[in-house]
Amino acid sequence: MKIGFVGAGRIGTNAARLLAAAGHEVFLSHTRSPASLAAAADAVGPDTPTGTAPQAVAFSEVVFFAVPWGALHDAIEAAGPLDNRVVIDANNPFGPSGWVEPPHGLTSAQFNARRIPDGRVVKAFNTLTAGFQASAAGRVGPDRVVMFHACDDVEDTVAVAERLIDDAGFVPARIGPLAESGPLEAPRRPGAVYGEEYHLGDALAYVRALHEGGPLPGPSVV
Repeated sequence: MKIGFVGAGRIGTNAARLLAAAGHEVFLSHTRSPASLAAAADAVGPDTPTGTAPQAVAFSEVVFFAVPWGALHDAIEAAGPLDNRVVIDANNPFGPSGWVEPPHGLTSAQFNARRIPDGRVVKAFNTLTAGFQASAAGRVGPDRVVMFHACDDVEDTVAVAERLIDDAGFVPARIGPLAESGPLEAPRRPGAVYGEEYHLGDALAYVRALHEGGPLPGPSVV
């Protein structure tokens, strides 16, 4: 699968490295400077292509946005038409003063989906730090770490999201549609999965309790 990255900071670069190692083709764009983009490409692997955000989109079947929250509007504008591609939204609403509440009672995934009306948005790769993702990816058996995601069940969006999560070295666990993505979004708080390490049994219990309205179980002590 061809994946275009708009944003090549820690989260984007690490995800690109994991997915490239799994056999996907990746293209990096939109960093602070040509030097930082070149360094990110070197970290992903030899001959990793780089360029502009529109070039990343043109290259891709899936577009992965991972930029600072305040830069996301401009990144979306720069990327141009998404033409119904799956869009991985790995962004968390943090600004210079801390957490930024999305407007109108929306989850950040819903808010971003409204800003990307021609993409099929998936909230994923945002709950765990880049360093933890790098160290935990590829664990096997009961130690394999869950990556929660949220997306609307349209066309093959869920299947694409879960394939990428699995290929990156994690177990996919869908919270629900974008309207229910709040528990996997920042900030870290009781009852949310943001910032928490879950394994499959605990994750399934959490999702079940979330949908049934019961007490939300935290992760077991590892």
